Amino acid sequence: MAITKTPQLLVVGLGNLPYPNTRHSVGHLIVDALSSRYGIPLATNRAMGGLFGRGSITLGETPVSLLLLKPKPLMNITGPAVASALRNTVQSPNSMVVIHDSLSHKPCVLSPKLGGSANGHNGVRSVISALGNNTDFHRLRIGIGRGGPDVADYVLSKLPPEERQFWCGEGLDLVSGELARLAAQRSQG
Repeated sequence: MAITKTPQLLVVGLGNLPYPNTRHSVGHLIVDALSSRYGIPLATNRAMGGLFGRGSITLGETPVSLLLLKPKPLMNITGPAVASALRNTVQSPNSMVVIHDSLSHKPCVLSPKLGGSANGHNGVRSVISALGNNTDFHRLRIGIGRGGPDVADYVLSKLPPEERQFWCGEGLDLVSGELARLAAQRSQG
């Protein structure tokens, strides 16, 4: 009989704290929604570099220690805080899930990915760089679509109410399903 261990998952929502509820901060929105759904309060934690919470929950059928982080530094320089949190918690990049906005995916689409390039996302690029070019972490790319010609204005504009509602409801179910799948994998290995 195989021995299973309680896996730990560090879930990092990328965003900009000074710009809440924007398309660029959808990762923060989803971490807040996970915090609410699973009763894991977030509090400022300097060692973790942002708002952090930890809870023992069950995802699917797998008991898991879920660690949630909203990094404090701005998106483009978030890497060192994420790398520090990784070192202070799960240590293995394969136990980390980074949630971030994606211009390449339509709104309300969740696209999981393991490894690979930053694909033009400066927050992900900063994380990869801070991890010594290690890309062996999971990503949940949250589709925000592609707006007008000024990408900066588009990503810093408010997330439409229907998209916010989606990521706090049906979309959060999709995120939780992906986390449950990863937790089940981690409990076996």
